[in-house]
Amino acid sequence: MVVTTTAVVEGRAVREYLGIVTGEVIVGANLFRDLFASITDLVGGRSGKYEEVLSRARKEALSEMQAEARELGGNGVVGVDIDYEVLGQNGSMLMVSCSGTAVTLD
Repeated sequence: MVVTTTAVVEGRAVREYLGIVTGEVIVGANLFRDLFASITDLVGGRSGKYEEVLSRARKEALSEMQAEARELGGNGVVGVDIDYEVLGQNGSMLMVSCSGTAVTLD
C-alpha cells in the first residue's frame, strides 16, 4: 500500500477517492520510563525509551489507518497527516493520530 503525505503519487493516477481514514493510538507513560527520562533530562541526551514508545505508537496508528483503507478497497492513502498530543493528568498519556484519504491507484 502506498502511503504518502502528498496529494498525488507521481506516475500513478487516482482512479477513485474512497473517503477519509484514520488511526489513533493512546499509550500511557510508565513510571520507570518517567524516572529514566528524568535522569536523561538531568544529564543530557536523548530518551531512548520514550523514542521507542513514540515510534511504536506512530507505526500502530499508521497500520490502523492502512487497515481501514484496505477495508474500503483502497490500495493507497494520500494527504496523510500525523499528529501527536499529550493527554491525561500531568501529561501521563500520549496520543498519536493520523488521517488521510483512502484511494484506489492505477
